[in-house]
Amino acid sequence: QVQLVESGGGLVQAGGSLRLSCAASGRTFSSYAMGWFRQAPGKEREFVAAISWSGGKTYYAYSVKGRFTISRDSARNTAYLQMNSLKPEDTAVYYCARAQPNLSYLTDYESLYDYWGQGTQVTVSS
Repeated sequence: QVQLVESGGGLVQAGGSLRLSCAASGRTFSSYAMGWFRQAPGKEREFVAAISWSGGKTYYAYSVKGRFTISRDSARNTAYLQMNSLKPEDTAVYYCARAQPNLSYLTDYESLYDYWGQGTQVTVSS
């Protein structure tokens, strides 16, 4: 059973930074692409970023490109989302997710991620 646990959320002022972590159980973490999604109040969940199993490829939503950085540490079974220049519109619950096996490309489709964490709240004040 795969478990994903997010941490690092909190309250920050606009322009500030936060780093989210996603700790994964299981010894096959390094074999799967990982993604981050977010859901703001009253809105549908949306894609934020994804990273390949090797960490060599990344993919970002237009709204966060240049401000957020996704990374991973396979030795620690952990994925990260460094968020800089935060804006009030970044306020949301942030979820990490594991991509389905044998996926040869990075994707923003939720249905192609098979395990999800419980989420961590990020609140950006103006």
